[in-house]
Amino acid sequence: MKAVVFDIGNVLIQWDPHLAWLDEMGSREAVAEFLTRIDFQDRNLRADGGENFTDLASELDDAEDRRRLGVYVERYAITVPHKIEGTWQVLYRLKEQGTPVHAITNWSAETWPVGVGAHPELGDVFGVTVVSGQERLLKPQPKIFHRLCERAGLAPENCIFIDDGLHNVEGARAVGMDGIHFTTPQALEGALIERGLL
Repeated sequence: MKAVVFDIGNVLIQWDPHLAWLDEMGSREAVAEFLTRIDFQDRNLRADGGENFTDLASELDDAEDRRRLGVYVERYAITVPHKIEGTWQVLYRLKEQGTPVHAITNWSAETWPVGVGAHPELGDVFGVTVVSGQERLLKPQPKIFHRLCERAGLAPENCIFIDDGLHNVEGARAVGMDGIHFTTPQALEGALIERGLL
């Protein structure tokens, strides 16, 4: 039997880091300028790989930038406000018919508990959940896909991996998994129907 392995951010849960500072800074443009200035994308990826935001903030020269990044974890819940309902419907259909569902997510070890607090389903819907910050491994590194397979008792060729990042899908394919590049819940449903999973 095939198992379906989900990414979480922007597949099952909307994530928008701008929201952490929008009320304080007043506009998405102002927040975007701040995120660019501190190279948030790179620092966030480092956090996903196991670093903590206090240390990442301490590297910044500007005191206000340090303060802002330093409060990110406590504000994290407002950056993940909504479930992507159509994807959840697909996930629950898979579970109802007995298909194993698992998850691999690039997510900080610090913010993961906050995300689960905001969306408790994340804590119990999957058979196995591999969180990059806890493992100190990142998609698309081969080891993170093998870690999921080891824990779930699966061979890569028996996994279908879904991610909104094409580079992560290609990483999954490189270790032998089937891969679906997520764009919309409707397109995902169609791809799973094509594979005989729905």
